[in-house]
Amino acid sequence: MTEHDPIARFRVWLAEAEVGEPNDPNAVALATADADGRPSVRMVLLKGLSEAGFVFYTNQHSRKGAELAVNPHAALLFHWKSLRRQVRVEGLVEAVSDAEADAYFASRGRESRLGAWASDQSATLPDRATLETRLEDVKARFGDGDVPRPPHWSGYRVVPQRIEFWSDGSARLHHRELFERNANAWTMRLLNP
Repeated sequence: MTEHDPIARFRVWLAEAEVGEPNDPNAVALATADADGRPSVRMVLLKGLSEAGFVFYTNQHSRKGAELAVNPHAALLFHWKSLRRQVRVEGLVEAVSDAEADAYFASRGRESRLGAWASDQSATLPDRATLETRLEDVKARFGDGDVPRPPHWSGYRVVPQRIEFWSDGSARLHHRELFERNANAWTMRLLNP
């Protein structure tokens, strides 16, 4: 029953967003923090969802990868403006299995797979020509053959400890439900808008 199961409720809301949100309904703001607690946020795409958590993929040498290596906590924010809804997720972060990462990487388009090899994500780029040259080098390296997953590219799962559902209300009297995981059970309470 979706009433007491935040993952099931999220699936319903995501399905509604896939119909009602014009662009990237799986886009999510990902907030991480470095070892000193300095936060950073960026948009990523949700690429997996299960009872275990919310999955996204990236270069592990990127800023977010480096931050997650020293501080494995994150927050997600899904905002579906057209539906006047948002969902906030907070939790610990764990790496997905190699099998999961390999399967997802293989599902990506060839150009995206080649780009994962060419881009040193988040590192300083002297000019665009450098990236384009690296991409041509990667294309030559792999030719028409398989493009395997780079060793520095994988996925992360945000294991939710808190999930908040927010719906717009008249006169700014929004509806907020906060689910919190205690051991293996979820509890829910309403929050003031």
